[in-house]
Amino acid sequence: MENIIYIGMDVHKESFSLCALHGTTGEIVREARCASNVSLVKKFVEKLKTKYGEDIKIKAGYEAGCLGYSLHNLLEQNGIDCDILAPTTMYSSSKNKMVKNDRFDAKMIALNLANGTYKEVYVPEEEDVAVKEYIRMLGDFKTSLKKMKQQIKAFLLRHGYVYEGKSSWTIAYMKWLKNLDVQGLLKETLDEYLLQYDVLVDKIERFSLRLEELSHSERYEEPVAKLRCLKGIDTTSAMTVHVEIADFTRFPTAKAFMAYVGLTPSESSSGEKISRSSITKQGNSAV
Repeated sequence: MENIIYIGMDVHKESFSLCALHGTTGEIVREARCASNVSLVKKFVEKLKTKYGEDIKIKAGYEAGCLGYSLHNLLEQNGIDCDILAPTTMYSSSKNKMVKNDRFDAKMIALNLANGTYKEVYVPEEEDVAVKEYIRMLGDFKTSLKKMKQQIKAFLLRHGYVYEGKSSWTIAYMKWLKNLDVQGLLKETLDEYLLQYDVLVDKIERFSLRLEELSHSERYEEPVAKLRCLKGIDTTSAMTVHVEIADFTRFPTAKAFMAYVGLTPSESSSGEKISRSSITKQGNSAV
């Protein structure tokens, strides 16, 4: 049997709870709580190697969450093999409903590592992570623009201004907005709203052009071009799909891919009775 120790890590912004479980005996051989510093995790591992020998294999793991891939990458850089566990795929005992603390969570992660009762989160390359963050920023500004439009419309409604045209936010609509007979502080308020609207529109256009430029780089041009052949897929959508998935071969079947993106129908079946309803949506929300 392989000589290995599994380290379950319950990680938070300020602290880590660590639980080391011996793969051969199933015994918990060491536990610790420390500040969220990789050097302290490395010391924890070094103490295990001092006790069990340098040849002991170490496998660490933590649930996907707020720390993203950064902790995984730092641990790997320090020679510590690490998996990020997808929370919805992990085994969870009935005791979990009765006991909930960092120490117990670290133990459950160690047990999942030892038993292989989890699916590993795919860790993308740094260049893809950077593009993902850029797309997320673009999405944040689009959300801000949507909110700004709602605020402007609410302002107009409160003060009885009604547009008689068919569509909002067209050239004609913006011309109507800027020529409204609004006086005093109300005029100043509307102008500030419109100024922020213009700023957001300019930023989104600039970010979209930058994303278009990135899509033509050697790394992304071919896969993005293939995805854009699909109806309804624009550059942003194609780039999002590519950097989120990166390697389609990690899905052995179409069913596995459907589960990843949350397109699998929910089911409640018993005996001969099979009942299916809407899709689970328990997948990658970005895709």
